Amino acid sequence: MDDITRLCRAQTRLTMLQISLLARMAIVFPFLADLAHGELKVYVKAKDPEYFLVIAQQRPHTVYLPGKDSAVGKLVRCIEEPLIKETFQTGKPARGKREWNYGSMIDMFTFGIHDGDKVIGVLNFEVDLDKLSIEGYSHLLDAAVAVLYHARHILNPEQFRPITASDGIIITDAHSRIVFADAAAQRIYRVLGVGSLRGGHLFDRQMTQHVTRETVETERPWQKEITAGGLILIRREIVIREGGNLCMRIVIISDVTETRAKDKEIRIKSAVIQEIHHRVKNNLQAIASLLRIQARRAKTAEVKAALKESVNRILSISVVHEYLSQQGSEDIDVQEVMGHIFDLAARNMTDREFTIRTEFQGPRLILPSKCASSVALVLNELVLNAMEHAFGGRKSGLIGLAVQEDEDHWHLDFYDDGAGLPDGFEDLPRKSLGLTIVQTLVEGDLGGTFSIENDERGPGHGTHARLCIPKLQPNPTDEGQG
Repeated sequence: MDDITRLCRAQTRLTMLQISLLARMAIVFPFLADLAHGELKVYVKAKDPEYFLVIAQQRPHTVYLPGKDSAVGKLVRCIEEPLIKETFQTGKPARGKREWNYGSMIDMFTFGIHDGDKVIGVLNFEVDLDKLSIEGYSHLLDAAVAVLYHARHILNPEQFRPITASDGIIITDAHSRIVFADAAAQRIYRVLGVGSLRGGHLFDRQMTQHVTRETVETERPWQKEITAGGLILIRREIVIREGGNLCMRIVIISDVTETRAKDKEIRIKSAVIQEIHHRVKNNLQAIASLLRIQARRAKTAEVKAALKESVNRILSISVVHEYLSQQGSEDIDVQEVMGHIFDLAARNMTDREFTIRTEFQGPRLILPSKCASSVALVLNELVLNAMEHAFGGRKSGLIGLAVQEDEDHWHLDFYDDGAGLPDGFEDLPRKSLGLTIVQTLVEGDLGGTFSIENDERGPGHGTHARLCIPKLQPNPTDEGQG
């Protein structure tokens, strides 16, 4: 619609009301192309009277046509489009042929778009009738033109969403008598025991005798979901009126039986997966409780500290499973999970007098669940490391996570405002279990890189642990395959 308005304002002499009418009609162009089983183009007169301007083009979803470059925005010499020119001059529909590809002809049907007595545009369908072989095809064209003029009014775009190749199309006359039914519609109703559709009444008992359930959506009064004869059908009805009188009904029948079955299967699998995550979380928390009991009975501070760290590691993994058990997808929000890990650390690893502040910078980071546990463990180790080493002798501290991304990687900067790394840290042997775990997980499990360094202002201004994680994660099942 924006393209139509822009093109018409720049290259035609149409008024704003006429341009607005064309833009409003554009809502139904994809539907019209599907209904006519042909490529749709709309032509208007350019400022130069020797040319037409193509303002819209739409290929059908209901039939295959060889691909062509878009003609939208192109100027076409009037002399090259005699059928378009004829309809502009007479305002009447016209029919002819044109060469589609070398040596291949295609049928053309043109219809005028009127503003009062003036033709402001021409709608053209290019259709390969020989390959279509649709009995009663003229009813589809009549319906398409009726919808076009119906589109002068404000419409619900969803009612005119595209038609698929497997959808059935039924058209009735002003008395709801069926005048057209395509092969897909006949196939669907044949399953329901209806032998012939043409000539029958849309609301005959024969058409509805096998319906066992019918649901009308309040937001879409023109659409019903019908259960009949083991099928689940979506029935979309478009009523065309003129002057308050019924002209025709266009009914689109979609067989969604297989889709609904797959949706149900996915919902069941999703519920099972969420339940598994919930049970894993409970099991991990039970293990953590056992370790807490063991820690209380430990006789040395070193053992107590080690058990306490193990509890936090287990709980950090349980956070991921708790999150996944409550979500409808298998992706995790890293910042949200990180917030839970911060809370765990604050409860389990700090004195009551110590205050820890947290902050996040950058965009929300959503990671697939296959690397969620590793990332959660990494962040947990970094939190524990900061709690243990960064804030000695202080009553408060800041821990933060900054997120950036480029085309191929996520960049995580975990930082604190603590004492920083000791002198010669790079040359010291890595004795920290936490940092060893971090390096192993980042480099081995996530295929990324890890580095830790002082803030650029120097020692005493905090530490930055930088993670670079590739977006394309290695597949564990590929390991060892050559």
